[in-house]
Amino acid sequence: MSDLKKELYAQCVSYVRKSMDAAELGIKEAQKASNDDTKSSAGDKYETGRAMMQQETNRNLAQLNEANKLMVALNRISVAGTATKAETGSVIITNNGNFYLAISAGSLMVDGKTYFAVSPGSPVGLMLAGKAIGENFTLNGKLYIIELVN
Repeated sequence: MSDLKKELYAQCVSYVRKSMDAAELGIKEAQKASNDDTKSSAGDKYETGRAMMQQETNRNLAQLNEANKLMVALNRISVAGTATKAETGSVIITNNGNFYLAISAGSLMVDGKTYFAVSPGSPVGLMLAGKAIGENFTLNGKLYIIELVN
C-alpha cells in the first residue's frame, strides 16, 4: 500500500507542477507580448493591449498562487505509515470508488485502477475524514461503505 500512496502522491505533485508550469508560461508570454507592443499613433489601442496583457498576467499569477497553495498542502502529507481512520494522505477504498485524500486533482490511474484525488475540504473529503473500515456515509443519494483505509 505504501507504493500506492507514493504513486498517488507523485501524480498529485505532477498535476500541481503542470499547473505551475502553465501559469508561469502564461505570465512570460503576457509580459513578452506587453513589452513587444510598441506605442503607435493609435494610443488607445496600445493602452488597451497593455491592459489586456496585464489582466492575463494577473490571471496567471492567481493560478500560480493557487498551485503554490496546493504544493504546500502536498508537502504536509506523509506517504509513510498507515492509518486506521481516514485522514489527509490516506487511501480509502469504498464500494463506490477509491479515494486519495490529499488535494483535488481529479481521477488518477494506478495499476489499472482509478483513484479520485479529493481535498479534505471537499464534500466527499469531509464525509471521508475520520471514517474507519465498516463505516459508511451517503453523498448525493449514494451509499458509500468504507472497505479499506490506509
